Amino acid sequence: MSPRQWARDLGMGVHFAVTGGREGWVRVTLTAVGVGLGVALLLLCTALPNVFAARDRVENSRFDYTYSDEAPPKADNTFLTALTDTTWRDDDIRGRLLEPEGKRAPLPPGLDSFPGKGEMVVSPALKDLLASDSAKLLRERLPYKITGTIGESGLVGSHELAYYAGASGLRLTPFADVHRLSAYGPPDAPSEKTDPVLLLMVLVVFVMLLTPVAVFIAAAVRFGGERRDRRLAALRLVGSDSHMTRRIAAGEALAGAVLGLVVGTGFFLLGRHTLGTTEVLGVSVWPSYLDPSPALAALVAVAVPVAAVLVTLLALRGVVVEPLGVVRAAKQRARRLWWRLLPPVAGLAMLYPMIGKGRKNGDFNQYLVIGGVLLLLIGITALLPWAVEAVVGRLGKGALSWQLAVRRLQLSSGTAARMVNGIAVAVAGAIALQMLFTGTQSQYTKETGQDPNRVQMQVNFSNPKQNSSVDREFADTKGVRAAVAPAVASYATVALDPENENGLTVGSCTVLRELATLPSCKDGDVFVTSTRSFYEDPSNAEEIALVKPGRRLYINPSYSDATERGLEVPWTVPASVRVVEAREDSLQKANSLLVTPAALPAKAAPALYSDGVYLRLDPSVPDAREYVRNTLARIDPLARDFSWSATQVNDKYASLRTGLFVGSAFVLALIGASLLVSQLEQLRERRKLLSALVAFGTRRRTLSLSVLWQTALPVGLGLLLATTVGVTLGAVLLKMTRTPVAMDWPSVLTMTGVGAGVVAVVTLLSVPPLLRMMRPEGLRTE
Repeated sequence: MSPRQWARDLGMGVHFAVTGGREGWVRVTLTAVGVGLGVALLLLCTALPNVFAARDRVENSRFDYTYSDEAPPKADNTFLTALTDTTWRDDDIRGRLLEPEGKRAPLPPGLDSFPGKGEMVVSPALKDLLASDSAKLLRERLPYKITGTIGESGLVGSHELAYYAGASGLRLTPFADVHRLSAYGPPDAPSEKTDPVLLLMVLVVFVMLLTPVAVFIAAAVRFGGERRDRRLAALRLVGSDSHMTRRIAAGEALAGAVLGLVVGTGFFLLGRHTLGTTEVLGVSVWPSYLDPSPALAALVAVAVPVAAVLVTLLALRGVVVEPLGVVRAAKQRARRLWWRLLPPVAGLAMLYPMIGKGRKNGDFNQYLVIGGVLLLLIGITALLPWAVEAVVGRLGKGALSWQLAVRRLQLSSGTAARMVNGIAVAVAGAIALQMLFTGTQSQYTKETGQDPNRVQMQVNFSNPKQNSSVDREFADTKGVRAAVAPAVASYATVALDPENENGLTVGSCTVLRELATLPSCKDGDVFVTSTRSFYEDPSNAEEIALVKPGRRLYINPSYSDATERGLEVPWTVPASVRVVEAREDSLQKANSLLVTPAALPAKAAPALYSDGVYLRLDPSVPDAREYVRNTLARIDPLARDFSWSATQVNDKYASLRTGLFVGSAFVLALIGASLLVSQLEQLRERRKLLSALVAFGTRRRTLSLSVLWQTALPVGLGLLLATTVGVTLGAVLLKMTRTPVAMDWPSVLTMTGVGAGVVAVVTLLSVPPLLRMMRPEGLRTE
């Protein structure tokens, strides 16, 4: 067959699609919308490389840390920057204090000039937040005058909260995040080795998110299949052969696919603008970040029409189009199972060689991972039509609505399966990923040793030599139930150049009871714990023998090469020193010697350093943490606060999980929209049949229930198959990562329930059009 013949037949199909009157345009429009939704998500995926690159580019351009122990000398092109990040409720705020040291000091990206002292330049989102009525406490914490906004080049997203404030008198100290720099940009550092398990997760996430999109596009190009086949029979009647009719049908699908590209581009541009002005799960971007990769966008533009033609030709191989009708209404040959098992078996065969690799036995083969996961998911689309046909073929007796639904499914089980394929693939992928994430979560989550029931917040000062009243200032803060502020110092047996140096903790009896079990306590007492942490031998016998009553020790010993010398303070251990048991949940586990303030000489006060303040909050005060942060900002603007948590999650793992949630949200939206379009197309195909049944006296309730059963049966089978494939894939992925296989049934049931919920919402949305189509007026025809 010559290319000219192919082009002529395809062109004829395109002509029929766009000149087929109202019915033709409705059919093409439905196809275009279905394809367009998939194309929009594909274009969004092609923009992801640019999103990651753009965010990394901004992060690198404003990087203002240094890991060097030596700061560059003060010069005309240097500046001081202090990290003043904070949190407002659940949102992080990036903050910096800036002090240029010369006229040639570089500006941060997005700024036109340095803010003066008492002034700040803020991101547009932070400016809007500060102007809101709910941000009164935040305005107290950032008492600077807003003189400008940060440009797009200095922000990773449109909703990022950030500010630069002017400062003077910043000093480089070992306790504060203050750095002297001459340029912005990341320092030269060895790149981290990629975690193979995280890379595996990334690959599976992308395959899982994109496969349902491809399935939906393949289903969308087959909208209006039954009416199309009747038109093809008319073409046979006027003289076209079977091959020509298939090419003409492919041309009709091509028209819908090309129009779908246009519609999808429109959806993408609309979504690009929307995403650039909104925030999804704490992630925001600029519209300019969502520029698709030209090569990938061109691939989508070519692949979608080609796939539409191939899918149509493949679908028509099982349909005999004759001049007097389509041999589809006759009894069809039962679908064969053997070849439908080949894709999932081949997928398992591709993944099998990588079982047991984990992190120690080499990286995973990316091509085998992608191919294996893809074949397993695609296998669902091959198995589901067979499963639907096999099950509905054995169904029979029941209520009238049941019989109508079963008979309809028996006549068009393939159409019913196509509607469910996408949701089944998405649920299977989600179950597998949920098992993988749940199984490996412990590998990326570590215990912090913190008890958030005892302490909810901790603050550390940039100048540890704080006054002794800081605990009272925090205790008087609204929302604080208790504040514990221990102090620390060092001691040795000699005043100069000691071989061994130990630490001691100073605090009131209330403070010391948070560290050890004290039988009794009064100011002037000294205790030493019987055990110690951070040592291989937990026994503290050596230090107990060292801290003997009457022994002379030296607080704050000095060294010959130190700049400050002669500050050591002699101290005689009192006779009342007692050995006590350290608490297992001690707030501080480094020091074993515990001293009340009256037991130390007055000269030792300058040698004491704050070990932070530990806070218990009142849960009945909604903004207790905000009041604490305001108090901290007033006492020490460079101080840091931390919320206690029992566990800490790896940042890359958490980012990947967030990306999965964001991607899943878009895929679920696509699933819902595409299912709704598909459902409306099916109802439109049966409009005259429904109207005829109503005209003959069939109750609307019966017809509505029959439509519900027609949806529920394939969905139930699809979710059952998806659960089976998803659990199998999840188990294989866990084996690949050397993780014990454990079924997380709540997560599996949750993913299945989400899929069923999307279908239920789509079914409810299709009820109003269904009721309109059941009117007798639907029998009218042109």
